[in-house]
Amino acid sequence: MNLSEIRPPKGARKKRKRVGCGPGSGHGKTATRGSKGQKSRSGSKTRSWFEGGQMPFQRRVPKRGFTPRGKKVFQVVNLEDLEKTFESNSDVQPAVLAAKGLIKKARLPIKVLAKGDIKKALTVTADAFSKSAKGKIEAAGGKVQVR
Repeated sequence: MNLSEIRPPKGARKKRKRVGCGPGSGHGKTATRGSKGQKSRSGSKTRSWFEGGQMPFQRRVPKRGFTPRGKKVFQVVNLEDLEKTFESNSDVQPAVLAAKGLIKKARLPIKVLAKGDIKKALTVTADAFSKSAKGKIEAAGGKVQVR
């Protein structure tokens, strides 16, 4: 066997489509463009959202409201979850919350809400706390730290 004898297996290489090369190419006459119409002409381009002159979708749909660009989206943790998950006198950090599956990502902002009760003294670090959550944590003997 020589290097010059190596060939790809049958069917592995496909011949390219020779468009617009006359009847001998197998794609003669209209060159696979169909017949007539804008797309059969040379230099024809339409944008993907163009609907042939019909009122475009983006203009047909009613517009309502807006999305504020600076809106901060928090990952929410409830006090009942902290009560179930952590031992008394634990240090609750974002990385630990992510490891335990209470939040998805430690680097995104976290807000602690007051749903449920807490009886354990925990040191909780988060980006924001509701007033009642802060009060409940401190009433249980814990500490609140804003990162």
